[in-house]
Amino acid sequence: MMTRATTGFFWHERCFWHDPGAIGVFSAPGEFLQPQPASESPESKRRLKNLLEVSCLIDQLTVHKPPPARREDLERFHTPRYLEALAAGDRAGGGDGGDCAPYMPGSLAAACQSAGLAIAAVEAVASGEQRRAYALCRPPGHHAEADRGRGFCLLGNIPVAVMRARALGQAGRVAILDWDVHHGNGQQAAFYADPEVFTVSIHQAGNYPLDTGTFEEQGEGAGMGACLNLPLPPGCGLGAYDHAMTELVLPALEAFDPELIVVACGYDACAKDPLGKMLLNSAAFARMTAQVRDLAERVCDGRLVMVHEGGYSEGYVPLCGHAVIQTLADSDICVPDPQNDEIAAWAYQALQPHQCELIDGWRSAWAAAGRL
Repeated sequence: MMTRATTGFFWHERCFWHDPGAIGVFSAPGEFLQPQPASESPESKRRLKNLLEVSCLIDQLTVHKPPPARREDLERFHTPRYLEALAAGDRAGGGDGGDCAPYMPGSLAAACQSAGLAIAAVEAVASGEQRRAYALCRPPGHHAEADRGRGFCLLGNIPVAVMRARALGQAGRVAILDWDVHHGNGQQAAFYADPEVFTVSIHQAGNYPLDTGTFEEQGEGAGMGACLNLPLPPGCGLGAYDHAMTELVLPALEAFDPELIVVACGYDACAKDPLGKMLLNSAAFARMTAQVRDLAERVCDGRLVMVHEGGYSEGYVPLCGHAVIQTLADSDICVPDPQNDEIAAWAYQALQPHQCELIDGWRSAWAAAGRL
């Protein structure tokens, strides 16, 4: 078992106080759509934190409660105009940060705290204080762009943290892997022309956002080839994700040879999520974590940061998250998942021919471009 100081856990109660309001408060729901709480709620994250306490896994982690992000750190990614608009909305009773990013008063403080968790986690690993880290961020950040929020995300947690680390000389080449079921458009936009940051997103095709996430989006200018998207068809399960990881994602990350790996760790590709149509169980998330952990050991002295993103099943996200953090910490404290084997036994979990053809085609194209 690894020592206590090996893996850091970054969290803050303030993040759970973010309130996106009810569906229908900031948009017209229609005459026959009853207002309801937003899918992005604190419960899946709070229950994960509570589960770590009950299982005692948290006792094997180094717990951090860092300060919120500062304005100067946010402005490395976000425009001053956007930050001022968020602040004005916060004072005025809330609003929408852009595209499906509603918030109520107090949410900006929570968003700054969330970005602060990512900043501190990246800094701790980059400096060698922690070998690995998990940041329990809320609100999420991987959809936020420089001048607007999107998809429940107000601030770009990972872009803010990575830009700060690079500006301060804490990290050079950084790889960002996003396995949230939705495309990681925020990271892509932040580093699309940057050859020193490799963004990889494995997501459900045509889910959210609708205007980004195709394989053909591979970067621009000096950053051509530093962006890889794997838009998997709906219904992908254990076989498709394992094939995508082993055949393309992991080799592409290793070929990039990063100094630090950051994972945008969403759980909405799980079989129980209301906003995704994929079939993963908790063991699949643990396996992907182990694969990236082992890759980090080979290529960047183990430096690995995982930043919590989406995942909207209040009952199942905690089991997936616990499996990930257990794997990250090399711990033997296991929480049984009563649905894991049932999900694994569902039909179409094996790699399907159309899935294999698609993934192998992407691999061949990536290799033909000399990137493997």
